Amino acid sequence: MFHREVRLGYIQLKVRISNPLEKSRYVELEMLADTGAIYTGVPASILRSIGIIESGKRKFKLADGRFEEYPIGEAYIEVEGNGVTSLVVFLPDDATPILGVTTLELLGLQADPVTGKLKPLELYLL
Repeated sequence: MFHREVRLGYIQLKVRISNPLEKSRYVELEMLADTGAIYTGVPASILRSIGIIESGKRKFKLADGRFEEYPIGEAYIEVEGNGVTSLVVFLPDDATPILGVTTLELLGLQADPVTGKLKPLELYLL
């Protein structure tokens, strides 16, 4: 159901984003796995279209060094058959959807820069 492809050294994934309270309300998006991003970010209009609501705001440092405040909420995120509820950032509507490290770790996955694919994360319970 979900696939991945590598373009210019980045991992592009097909991801399902659902309303955590009503999983029948979802979208499937091509997203960039971004190991530099803490949270997953999706254009705000897409999140609102499936009923995801803002629960707060956080300040983020952007690639150009500026700081911006964006709303956050919770979504159910599925990648390669695995799903978790994770924080999402309501991005500007022209932004590229990104799958952040926190969501990848919750899914038990990590980006492998050598192969350009996702691989299982070695999970510790010490």
